[in-house]
Amino acid sequence: MIDLQLTEDAARKALELLAKSESPGDALRVRVKSGGCSGMRYELAFDGEQAEGDTELDLHGLRVVIDAESAPYLAGITVDYADGLNEAGFKIENPSAQETCGCGESFSL
Repeated sequence: MIDLQLTEDAARKALELLAKSESPGDALRVRVKSGGCSGMRYELAFDGEQAEGDTELDLHGLRVVIDAESAPYLAGITVDYADGLNEAGFKIENPSAQETCGCGESFSL
């Protein structure tokens, strides 16, 4: 089991976006890719296909899919959603990150 947390606000926003999409049955894929200011970056995307080795979670009624390569980097993270004047969008908190960039989209361990 992957220790990934998704706040109710993040799930609610993702479900709202999915309902407006062409593929409302898709899952939210959370993954880590090489790149970004600090070496690795998070990627959130809706995905209708599940590959061998993927883990599927049900978090607040939202299907979340994580690939096996990303799973070790996502342990302990929290995906949240903020909708304020100075800060809006999905935010990822990673207590294991040793370094993060100013935009909050990339990190290093």
